[in-house]
Amino acid sequence: MIRYRTTTIDGLEIFYREAGAPDAPTILLLHGFPTSSHMFRNLIPLLADRFHLIAPDYPGFGNSSMPDVNSFEYTFDRLALVIEKFIETLNLKQYSLYLMDYGAPIGFRIAVRHPERVQTLIVQNGNAYEEGLQDFWQPLRAYWQDRTPENGDNLKRLLTLEATKWQYTNGTRHPEAISPDNWNIDQRLLDRPGNAEIQLALFYDYGSNPRLYPQWQEYFRSFEPPTLVVWGKNDEIFPEAGAYPYKRDLKQIELHLLNTGHFALEEDGEAIASDIKRFLTEQQLDLAA
Repeated sequence: MIRYRTTTIDGLEIFYREAGAPDAPTILLLHGFPTSSHMFRNLIPLLADRFHLIAPDYPGFGNSSMPDVNSFEYTFDRLALVIEKFIETLNLKQYSLYLMDYGAPIGFRIAVRHPERVQTLIVQNGNAYEEGLQDFWQPLRAYWQDRTPENGDNLKRLLTLEATKWQYTNGTRHPEAISPDNWNIDQRLLDRPGNAEIQLALFYDYGSNPRLYPQWQEYFRSFEPPTLVVWGKNDEIFPEAGAYPYKRDLKQIELHLLNTGHFALEEDGEAIASDIKRFLTEQQLDLAA
C-alpha cells in the first residue's frame, strides 16, 4: 500500500509517497525535472515488499507548496536544505539515495553533508561530471553566463507540452508504450501561473552544480558509497558519456546501460527494480539482512 502524506517544512507543505515497512532499509527517491514523485509510482510497489520507500515532491513541483519566486529562493542549495530538513523531520537515520536528473544535485549536496547516513547510491541519468553536459546544455550555459530576458525566453521552449512529451518518448524503444498521463500531468503543473518563473530560476541556478562536481567526486573517493548506476543510454539530456566517469572515482560500482531514454523507469522499471533488489541485498540491505 502506498500512503500519500504531507508534512510541513519551513512553512511549506511537502507532499510525499511512502510504502513498505518503516523498519525496513529506506530508499529515498529524488525525482527529476519536470516531474515529481509521480515518476516513481510504478517502482515503489515493486520494491515495497523489502524496502521502505520515501518519495517527496520538491517545492514548486508535484503536490508540494509552490511559493512564488519573490517569496522563496529557487536554488539547488535551498531545495537540498528543504529535503535535508524533510529527512530529519521523518527521522530517517540511514538510507539509500535514488538520484535522477535534478535529484542528483540535490542528493549529492545532502550526501556530502551527511556521508554517514548514506548506505548506497542508485544513480539513474543524474550527472556529476562535465562529460555529461553536452550539446543539449549549450542554451543553458548561455543563460548561466548571461541572464538576459532573451536567453531566458530561449529556454521557455523546454516548458512546452511538445518538450515534455519529448523527454518521455525520445530514445525509447516503444514510444507508443509510454503513457501520455506522464506529460499531461507534468504539463498541467508546469502551466500553473508563476511556475515558468520558478523553472527559469532553477535553469539558471543549475549552473551552480558543475562547480561542485569536484567536491562530489571527492566524496565518492573518500567515502566509497556502493553505487548502482542504471542509465538510459539514449538520453540526449544526460547522455551515456556522463555515466562512465562514476567508475573513475567509485570502487564499489555496478553500471548498467539500458536501451531507453531519459525517463528509463517508464520502459525498464521492472529491470531497474530487479537490479536494485539484487544490488542492495548484496550490500546486506534487505529485510533478511
